[in-house]
Amino acid sequence: MDPKDVEFFRELLNGMLQDILKKGEETIEDMTDTVEVYADPADRATAESDRAFTLRLRDRERRLIKKIKEALERIDDGTYGECVECGEDISVARLKARPVTTLCIKCKSKQEADENLRGD
Repeated sequence: MDPKDVEFFRELLNGMLQDILKKGEETIEDMTDTVEVYADPADRATAESDRAFTLRLRDRERRLIKKIKEALERIDDGTYGECVECGEDISVARLKARPVTTLCIKCKSKQEADENLRGD
């Protein structure tokens, strides 16, 4: 991969990481600063549902943080953009769509086909 591309992905991944961390901090602030009393049980249920949804999003982002850090480690050790299955280069277009990916499109398609056969 071209060094310019590697630097692009390093900046992209670091930006993603900073955005996720900022959202997490904002969520913590919102949930700790807000003390609301609801007279209507429906309003309370809606607020609790919104809070649960936000927490599920943050949990998904927490898992994404791990993948981002692993991708940054691969950049540092020079293996970023190499498929872990076949060793071929992952296309830049695929990396732009999913910067944390570890599989080329061919291996990912095969993995998904295998999962469909097993019913996962």
